[in-house]
Amino acid sequence: MAERHFTIVSFHAHPDDEALLTSGTLARAAAEGHRVVVVVATSGEAGLSREDWARGDLGARRQAELESSARAIGAARVEVLGYPDSGWPPSDAGPTPFSRLGVEPLAGDLAALLTEEAADVLTIYDQHGGYGHPDHVQVHRVGVRAAELAGTPVVLEATVDRELIARAVRGLRRLGRLVPMPELPDMDAAFTAHAEITHRVAVGRHLRAKEASMRAHVSQATDADGGGVRTLALLLRLPLPVRRRVLRHEWFRERGVPAGAVPVDDVFASIR
Repeated sequence: MAERHFTIVSFHAHPDDEALLTSGTLARAAAEGHRVVVVVATSGEAGLSREDWARGDLGARRQAELESSARAIGAARVEVLGYPDSGWPPSDAGPTPFSRLGVEPLAGDLAALLTEEAADVLTIYDQHGGYGHPDHVQVHRVGVRAAELAGTPVVLEATVDRELIARAVRGLRRLGRLVPMPELPDMDAAFTAHAEITHRVAVGRHLRAKEASMRAHVSQATDADGGGVRTLALLLRLPLPVRRRVLRHEWFRERGVPAGAVPVDDVFASIR
């Protein structure tokens, strides 16, 4: 019997979010013959970047970077929904940002795409939005409702094992005494507790694709003043053995499914 192929839609807040949390999983799915669709709520036009890029059309630049990232992953389709970026920290200037728009109409837009694609799996973020960015929290809210409207059978919250990242942050803070580091937030209540993780996906065979996806987001490698190192650049500058160890897994929590003793290694396990 021929293996069944599925469609996975990965919903994100900004270009580069797909690279950090899901690019290995998506590259693996594409390599295995599944259809991969990347959907991004905003173009990231209010994000931090080099001053000359920020003064120009940063959103257009970041969309081009997203296209390059998607090619590295092997995505079949990329959609930018074009809602206003909230920025970080959020600003009250300009149009109403994505994070403050009503969930129901946003969910209707995403549900239409899920229905069009006959999506089997939707990835969103955990309820904390990872580290608390309001656009990420909104992705969670909108994604949950959109899946209800479209009847998408599997919703996976892309996340990080909280215990692992808290340990990594402690180590990076010690390393920060010797080399420049970005500001490292408190991770004690961020992302998802180890006991709630349902999927730990091995992506070691797809690290080249993951790293290419991360490298595509050039505008997100430095802070606005060009001096600070961002998370993407920091990860890519790690020594190769360390980088492989750090990037070789991606984590998810499947909504409505209790965590087992051992997380599964297949994002399509529930529907095979």
